[in-house]
Amino acid sequence: MVYYLLAGVLSAGITFGLAVVIWKLSNRYRLYPKIRARDVHTRPTPRLGGVAMFIGIGVTVAIASQFSQFHLVFARPGPVLAIFGAALIIVLIGVADDIWDLDWMTKLAGQLIAAGLLAWQGVQLTSIPIVGGVIVLSSYAGLVTTVLIIVLVMNAVNFIDGLDGLVAGVAIIANIVFLIYSWILATSMAQAEYFNLASLLTAVLIGACVGFLPLNWHPARLFMGDAGALLVGLLMATSAISVTGQVDIASLQYTKQLAPAFIPILLPLAVLIVPLLDFALAVIRRLRAGKSPFTADRKHLHHRLLDMGHSHFHAVLIFYAWTAVVSVGCLLFLFVQAVWAITIIAVGLVVCTWFTIAPLTRRKVAEAAVQLAETGDVEQADAARFDPLDEAANQTPAGAHGTSDARAEQDAAVGALVRGDGDAQKRPSQDLPQQKESGTA
Repeated sequence: MVYYLLAGVLSAGITFGLAVVIWKLSNRYRLYPKIRARDVHTRPTPRLGGVAMFIGIGVTVAIASQFSQFHLVFARPGPVLAIFGAALIIVLIGVADDIWDLDWMTKLAGQLIAAGLLAWQGVQLTSIPIVGGVIVLSSYAGLVTTVLIIVLVMNAVNFIDGLDGLVAGVAIIANIVFLIYSWILATSMAQAEYFNLASLLTAVLIGACVGFLPLNWHPARLFMGDAGALLVGLLMATSAISVTGQVDIASLQYTKQLAPAFIPILLPLAVLIVPLLDFALAVIRRLRAGKSPFTADRKHLHHRLLDMGHSHFHAVLIFYAWTAVVSVGCLLFLFVQAVWAITIIAVGLVVCTWFTIAPLTRRKVAEAAVQLAETGDVEQADAARFDPLDEAANQTPAGAHGTSDARAEQDAAVGALVRGDGDAQKRPSQDLPQQKESGTA
């Protein structure tokens, strides 16, 4: 484990140094796109952080290949070269998309080529462990399943890349859990080659995300872009496939009945639960609207958290918490009895749910306060804002409403009240912006 930690530290140092250089060069030569309507940030920000992560990971793995402790990983160079060939394809596609905004078919084609390269070189799912044995996949089924999983995970991770520090932090939490799991498997089974490969990839990916996070923390100075998000997804999927496809449940030598047989399949899903959930909701939402699943919009989970009233920082922490509860909870099955693991997961989910919906609870309190107030104590704009029934009953004819600017000011003032801003709560109702008349008779 010490060598994996060293690899992670080296990857973090190299990535951080390169990220600083890329950030400075990008600002100097204005290598950043215009702000899009769906973006959360308000100032142009470079998106080439994924290049620093890719180089940091590649250099670290090249250095690790010179240590005898990793000789099993590089005994067969084909899979390793395929991984970095696929990573190079993904980074090039991502950089091109960040600069020229490629269409979704071109990006999907590049992802399929990268995933196909991995499967062709043997990094593919050959079996699925289940309780009582394994399901052995044919060569064709294994190749198709592998390609689909890799493309799915890459896009799922890319979909949640909408807030500063979100993907990097989620990846750090999930991959730390997965590194512990892969290490346990490596020490519990006779076969160690693929497990060492998975552990090394996971360790250097953790390091790259740690090295990149200081420049990506809110307010971000550098984004990882599609190149970084797709790279993170690619390596996470590769590690999960390398481990899951090689697990022989009958050979696991756990003591004290610590590991249910479904953990090899459940944990890879658990560490990716947040991006996979966002991906599934986005696909369903867009298909129901008659659009392409890859059509960009501003309705991802992180956008909804902001719209609910969470700050940028709180929204990111909520994503971290959900990821930690689910992934760590699944890992607990290896160390404690199932009833305790389930209890801890349940408590964690309840706490996460409470913090997620807290702004809605505060809004209900504000609604009740406005609706129960005496007539004349609350401005009509506030009553309409918090009581849709009253608003519908008291609708004025067309043309008697205020301007859009006035309405925006009212929404901002009342929104401050919902969020619990001290000044807004103390401000008398007469200080709220008054609705302007349009001038019609």
